[in-house]
Amino acid sequence: MNLSKKLFIVLACTLVVFTGCLKKPQRPSVEQTMGGQGTGLNPSDVSGLTDASAATLTSRGDGVIETEDMIKGLLKPVYFDFDKSNIKEGERAKLQAAKEYLEQHPEHRLLLEGHADWRGTAEYNLGLGDRRANAAKSYLGKIGVTATKNETLSKGSLEAKEKGTSEEMSNDRRVEIIILKK
Repeated sequence: MNLSKKLFIVLACTLVVFTGCLKKPQRPSVEQTMGGQGTGLNPSDVSGLTDASAATLTSRGDGVIETEDMIKGLLKPVYFDFDKSNIKEGERAKLQAAKEYLEQHPEHRLLLEGHADWRGTAEYNLGLGDRRANAAKSYLGKIGVTATKNETLSKGSLEAKEKGTSEEMSNDRRVEIIILKK
């Protein structure tokens, strides 16, 4: 093989590699995320959480949003350090409060919704949100909440503020504890 053919093959391979690296993965839609594998949820389980039902939301004035199917904001979110999914000592009281709520309202369940900040790929952030939600579920299991009383869902960085401030990013790294009434 002559030198020009070898050079052409090397350049072609380099072009293919760099072109593949330049593509940014598309973020999945909320519907794909909500019904995806490993979430433990079907889209019908969270119908009260979709944008289409936003008209049925009622705000109670204290930051709590309630629908016929769920209550969001009554239980405080659990926050995480950057790129971590372990429950910090100072955040465990929030999960204890969730356990106490379930003891007082045995007809309800919890949706543990994992979030990440904007940094990282969409796939990585979905995985990180999933690990965070499952860490909260695991901790609840250790303090006596049965697995059937909570579901997990990862939203990854779907709701994160892109290029947010340090404070905004720390607020994006969380697990929302949503009460499911049905």
